[in-house]
Amino acid sequence: MFVKDIMRSPVTTIAPSLTLGEAFALFQARGFRHLPVVDHGRLVGVLTDRDLRLATSALIASPHRIEEPVSTSMSHPVLTADPLDPVEDAARIMREHKIGCLPVVDGSELVGILTGMDLLDALINLTGVSRPSSRMEVSLTDRPGELAHLTAFLAERNVNIHSILTSPGPEGDIRTVLRLNSSQIRPLAEAMRADGFTVLWPLPKPWPH
Repeated sequence: MFVKDIMRSPVTTIAPSLTLGEAFALFQARGFRHLPVVDHGRLVGVLTDRDLRLATSALIASPHRIEEPVSTSMSHPVLTADPLDPVEDAARIMREHKIGCLPVVDGSELVGILTGMDLLDALINLTGVSRPSSRMEVSLTDRPGELAHLTAFLAERNVNIHSILTSPGPEGDIRTVLRLNSSQIRPLAEAMRADGFTVLWPLPKPWPH
């Protein structure tokens, strides 16, 4: 999945000459949290709701600031993404720099914007949770062939895999989360345990005392 697949486009932009008062009214009316600042077709900054809050809080001491241009409060220089950047790379940049959006530029042209909400939507799509499915989590040994063994087991039982996500486990294992098209997830989990798989979810059925 690439940035172009989840970015918002077209993009509402503002000019650096727009006053803080006008920008505040626009943010309030339209519910914006981030707006790229474009000067004669060139991206020069980003104005965020945080920038506006900091600027407008100073109005108590300096009421004239409401007439100041956006350029005095916008965030710059601007980190950007390319439309063909992988989504995970964009997410890493946003997390490392603690920013809520990335303008997307193709060459020198602003073609979209990526926000934290867009990344959450992408996560939902990647996990397949929006489709009718069941969740299973398995701990695999970190060695070649383990994932192939798991998918072969499911294929033999005609179970379709909607998504697979893996991450390093706390004990050197590979935690593997699957979304499956099976509604019989608990019997399937028991069959996997009987075949030697370590199934973390669903939990084993409780046994009578």
